Amino acid sequence: MSVEVRPVRSRADRREFVELPFRLHATGTAWIPPLRLERRLFVSPRFNAFFKHGEAELFLARRHGRVVGRVSAQVDRNFNAYHGNAWGMFGFLELEEDAAALRALLDAAAGWLRTRGRDRMVGPMDFTMNDEAGVLIEGFDREPFVRQPWHPPYYRRLCDQAGLQKAVDLLMWELRISDRDKILPVIRKLADELEEKHGITIRRMSRRHLRRELDAFAEIYNQAWAGNWGFVPYGKEDLDAHAQELQLVFDRDWFMVAENTGGEAVGVAITVPDINQVLKRMGGRLLPRGWWHYLLRRRITTRCRIGFLGVKPAYQHTGVAAGLYMEHFATSEVTRIKWGEAGWVLETNKGLNRGMEALGGRVCKRYRMYELAL
Repeated sequence: MSVEVRPVRSRADRREFVELPFRLHATGTAWIPPLRLERRLFVSPRFNAFFKHGEAELFLARRHGRVVGRVSAQVDRNFNAYHGNAWGMFGFLELEEDAAALRALLDAAAGWLRTRGRDRMVGPMDFTMNDEAGVLIEGFDREPFVRQPWHPPYYRRLCDQAGLQKAVDLLMWELRISDRDKILPVIRKLADELEEKHGITIRRMSRRHLRRELDAFAEIYNQAWAGNWGFVPYGKEDLDAHAQELQLVFDRDWFMVAENTGGEAVGVAITVPDINQVLKRMGGRLLPRGWWHYLLRRRITTRCRIGFLGVKPAYQHTGVAAGLYMEHFATSEVTRIKWGEAGWVLETNKGLNRGMEALGGRVCKRYRMYELAL
C-alpha cells in the first residue's frame, strides 16, 4: 500500500495534524497531552512569532486516507543569518511504526527545503531549538516535562533506518534539589562568597515587569549561549511572545536574576514549575473541568524544569551559577517542589555537564538531533 504525502491545506487537515499524537500515544504511555487549543495556535502563522522571521510547511502522510504520520519543514532566516549557513529544519515528527511513511515524510520535507536553496536538513524541532526538540532515545518510562517531547523506542530505529545521521544529543539532568548533601563543597563555597567577594546579589523577577525582565534575560542568553549548537539570538518579537507564555506559568519563587552593585543583570535563571503535571489532569482540554486544574496548579506541581540558567561570560568566574543553584536548593526547602530536571544540555558542553554532576545530578533523558545533507 503506497503512502501519499500532501501539505496541510484545510481546517480538517490541520485538525488531523494536531490530533495525531493523541491517537498514537494517549493510551498506555508516559506521554502527556498538551492543550489542543494551544497546539492549534502554535502552528498558526497568525499567532506564532516564529513566522515573523521564518516560513514553514506542514505535511501529512496517509495510507488509503488514514493519517499515519506528520512532519514540518521550516526555514528560520534569523538562524541562517546568524550562522551564515543555508540549513533548513524539520519538526513535529509523529508517525505510526511505518518505515515507508517516515521516508516519504522526510522526502517531502527535504524537497520543500531544496526548493528554497537549503543544503542541510536538521531536526526535529518545533519550530526552533527553544521549543520541543530531538527524538527521545533514553528515558522512555519517564513522563515528559514542559516543552519536552516523548516518543516510543521505534522512532529512533526508524530515523536511523531512514538514513538520518546523528548531529548531537541533548541531555536532561535529574536534580533532587531538596538534597543538599550531594552538592560538592566547592559549589557551596562559591555561592557563600558571591556577595562578599564580588558584590553580586540574587533577587526574584517581577511579574508586573516581566517583559522588561526578559530584555535583561535576552542580553545574558544571547551572550552565554552564543556558542551552542543550534543557537539563535532572541529578538523583540520572540521576547514579546515568550513573555505572554511565561505569564501563564510564572512563579516568583523560581524566576531569579543575579545583579552586580551597579544593578546590572549578570546572571539569570528561569525555572518553571512543571505545568505538565497539570496538563495530565486536563486531558488536553480546558472544558469542562480543565480550567479548574489550572487554577489549582500550585497545589498540584511538585517538580520543575530548570530551563535557562546562564551567566554573562565576564562574570562566569565569580560563582554566579553556583549562587543561582544554591538559591534553588533554598527555595525547595520552603515550597512543594523538591526535584526537577535541568536542560537540555548539549552532550558536548563538558563544563555544564560537570557542573550538573557536582550538584549530584544524573542524566535521566537523552534526545537526539539528526541531520541530512540535501
